[in-house]
Amino acid sequence: MFYRPEAGHGLPHNPFNALVAPRPIGWISTRGGQGDNLAPYSFFNAVAYVPPQVMFASTSAKPDRKGTKDSVAQIIESGVFCVNIATGDMRDAMNASSAPLPAGSSEFQAAGIQAVECESIDCPRVADAAAALECRMTQVLPLAGKANMMVLGVVTGVHIRDDCIVGGRFDPRAAGGWLARLGYKDYTAVTELFEMERPG
Repeated sequence: MFYRPEAGHGLPHNPFNALVAPRPIGWISTRGGQGDNLAPYSFFNAVAYVPPQVMFASTSAKPDRKGTKDSVAQIIESGVFCVNIATGDMRDAMNASSAPLPAGSSEFQAAGIQAVECESIDCPRVADAAAALECRMTQVLPLAGKANMMVLGVVTGVHIRDDCIVGGRFDPRAAGGWLARLGYKDYTAVTELFEMERPG
């Protein structure tokens, strides 16, 4: 089949998210004048090595945040955020933190997730996350479409859970694997790996 997005796909559910998958989940924690916030974003990835940099994109808006969601609003306010890496054993907590709570309500508290302070920025992080990337925002860019925003940041500090370092490598398989988003309501936990050598 072929379809143009503006004309529609004719399927019962939009296939776009399922085509670009699996996508790592950026579990973004922020702090602002209204309090602490935690929310998962599947439009997330690393974008550079030196200095290490990440991005995530937020789509749609909340009625109590002008043109965006809590995470982006608080990053614009504070200039910092933390990317928490969720594993398969934290999938229920991650999902609970996606609830559309009013601005100023803490997903940490609502979902029973323990928060601890970051080291290099004024922001909370998920205490039990397999890893956490403390970030300083470099840009917030509007994207095509209503309320689509991309946040870019430089990593200023890295936390890795000791039990997720195996043989000198980050390996969260013992904690349920890397949690990732597929299409529709589908997720996966990546636990099977294979290696390949690049040519040359």
